[in-house]
Amino acid sequence: MEQKPLNLLLRLKGSPYVFPLAALAALALLFISETAYWQSTRSMRELATLSTARTQLMNLSRRIVDAETGQRGYLLTARTEYLAPYRAAFGDIDKALLWLRDYYDSSSPNGEAMKRLDTLVKNKLSELEATMRLYNEGRSDLWRDMLLTDIGKEQMEEIRRVSEQLMAAEAREDAAARDDVYDTLLLNRIGVAAMSAISLLALAMYLRQTAALDAHRRERQQAIEAERDQLEIEVARRTAQLTDLTQELTKLAQHLQTAREDERSRLARELHDELGALLTAAKLDAARIRSRLGTGSPEASERLAHLSELLNNGIALKRRIIEDLRPSSLSNLGLLAALEIQAREFGERSGTEVRCELEAVKLRPAAELTVYRLVQEAFTNIAKYAQAKRVDVTLAARDGAAEISVRDDGVGFDATQRRSSSHGLLGMRYRVEAEGGSFTLDSAPGQGTRIRAVLPMSSE
Repeated sequence: MEQKPLNLLLRLKGSPYVFPLAALAALALLFISETAYWQSTRSMRELATLSTARTQLMNLSRRIVDAETGQRGYLLTARTEYLAPYRAAFGDIDKALLWLRDYYDSSSPNGEAMKRLDTLVKNKLSELEATMRLYNEGRSDLWRDMLLTDIGKEQMEEIRRVSEQLMAAEAREDAAARDDVYDTLLLNRIGVAAMSAISLLALAMYLRQTAALDAHRRERQQAIEAERDQLEIEVARRTAQLTDLTQELTKLAQHLQTAREDERSRLARELHDELGALLTAAKLDAARIRSRLGTGSPEASERLAHLSELLNNGIALKRRIIEDLRPSSLSNLGLLAALEIQAREFGERSGTEVRCELEAVKLRPAAELTVYRLVQEAFTNIAKYAQAKRVDVTLAARDGAAEISVRDDGVGFDATQRRSSSHGLLGMRYRVEAEGGSFTLDSAPGQGTRIRAVLPMSSE
């Protein structure tokens, strides 16, 4: 007797129909599960809609009572604070009626009851508005007579009756939907149990046939692991090379940046010493010649005055170039004064309104120069591309770090697209990151541009 089930199992193992049957069982299980899921989901959505309908009906009744209460309070006390809940109740009533009209359409079994409720509510609201209008017109006898009649009471009772009728219909549909969910779950439970038994049998067959593949899989796994180990070694070696190369490139970039600033300082000193001396000497000579000529030659005096003006412009240009190369205001007056001077000069040159909100922060000299150059590059970009009318410059301490921000109300651009003229922005990012900070750029077409950098403050 014990051999019969075993022989049957052996015959099933060798049968070519085992796997097709298992596939069919899996498909049947999937079909039952999906059917039950979608039916349950539909029923749950119906339950949610029914619950919303009941809520809207209750809210409608409650807000009508609120409107009547607010009206009575205003009529009895003449206090305007009762008008706010009165008007708010009207808005909520309109929203509830709009939702209920969409829910109870003409094809709904309760459509006629909803039309009746809609008419009753409109009549009730009209009665409330008429009473308020008579009160505001000073017709005391008429609004008191209207208030003391049973019209409002009868309307409210009819509204409650129709609302209860609709809520009772919703309750019946809710119970039917719940029964549908329970039936669906029971069918799903029976189907899953049956299909699970078939699937277990198919699984046993599958495990027997896949046992022969385990050895081959293990061999392949060992070969893959050996190849993966070799690849990991190669990746580690290449990563180390890339890391060393990145460090060398970073050092080279830092050296080039330092050399650039040193060259700027050298050029600024030479312009200040040599060109400044030449321009000053020329100005003094022009002054001596002018004093000796006196008023004897008006044309020569005019030429000398023009020459003196040109020398003054040359000296001013020399100072501006020196300030661009190496800002003396930064080393002599400090970061805040240097930024204010830079903002004022940019505003005068471009005609743009510049507003500064600057707080004192502790930064290393190199970081101060980075902030200055960042604002300088931002002003340059604004003058070239932004077409801005207003620029806001902000420097403040945030969570132990210094935050510098430059925002304009210009045309903006798409920050996600690469631009051929974005070398200045890349230079800003490098300067900030070289000082251990972070750089962000926010911009969109028609919404202006905001450049923000966060730099660590000095502990000294």
